[in-house]
Amino acid sequence: MAQPAELTRPAPGPDLARAREDWLRWLLSERRLADKTIQAYTRDLDGFLAFLADHLGERPSLPALEALAARDFRAWLARRHGQGLNATSTARALSAVRGFFGFLERDGRLENAALRVIRSPKLPHAVPKPLTEGEAIATLDAAELDGTEPWIAARDVAVLTLLYGCGLRISEALGLERSAAPLPPVLHIRGKGGKDRIVPVLPAARRAVDDYLDLSPHRIAGDGPLFLGVRGKRLNPRIVQGLMQRLRGALGLPASATPHALRHSFATHLLGAGGDLRTIQELLGHASLSTTQRYTDVDARQLLDVYRRAHPRARG
Repeated sequence: MAQPAELTRPAPGPDLARAREDWLRWLLSERRLADKTIQAYTRDLDGFLAFLADHLGERPSLPALEALAARDFRAWLARRHGQGLNATSTARALSAVRGFFGFLERDGRLENAALRVIRSPKLPHAVPKPLTEGEAIATLDAAELDGTEPWIAARDVAVLTLLYGCGLRISEALGLERSAAPLPPVLHIRGKGGKDRIVPVLPAARRAVDDYLDLSPHRIAGDGPLFLGVRGKRLNPRIVQGLMQRLRGALGLPASATPHALRHSFATHLLGAGGDLRTIQELLGHASLSTTQRYTDVDARQLLDVYRRAHPRARG
């Protein structure tokens, strides 16, 4: 019986295999990327190298990479398109390949100018889907009633309050250590790519965390995780995702009402109250202002909705 195609492709040459490992190690130690990001980049690069094995009919090597022409990269992009992979996935894969080639060029291992003329696929303009202010408050109120035990309900309220009240990512909230509490007026958060930022902490968030710690049956060491599951281990993000699934079912919210939607809501509600984009960019830890600018689309859309509902001329 014939073997699957991926098992018969030639493995990268030893020089390329070593370069691949050096790059991944650099992403981890120097760039300090998250494990999931590194895993995604690894899959993208390995997919590209597997394509080259088929495309070139030989095991890929550093000299082979250096000799690639623009048509070779376009053939790879065309293959992905033919496989039905979406533009967002392909843009990330191309970014990974560019990063790998850039690393090799800086390290003096190869130089290939052809990749610089390859354009990324045009991406759909993704607009965040925040909750309304009323929906966000109702979500926090409902979380108080969801837990099977008072301490679990208090924990869940504290986590969701940090997402909505401070704009934290779920990984940032669950990554807090016990030594962070009682929460200070501002938190020092290390976000994606090791980027540090300062986040003001609302009194409501401080009270929510204090309530959780008062009720928790676990005595947590200072260097232990702040938020724990029922077995005393660091709280798993899937528990929070499951919580939001239950809450949106109970409240009749759309499927877009996820933990991350609370962070979107934080930014959108600040913008609607007069916050400026630069400040919101710093609070969210966005590396680029263009990422934060997506919230202007949300706010403008909400204003138009209000106008169409309320203005007499809009109904004519």
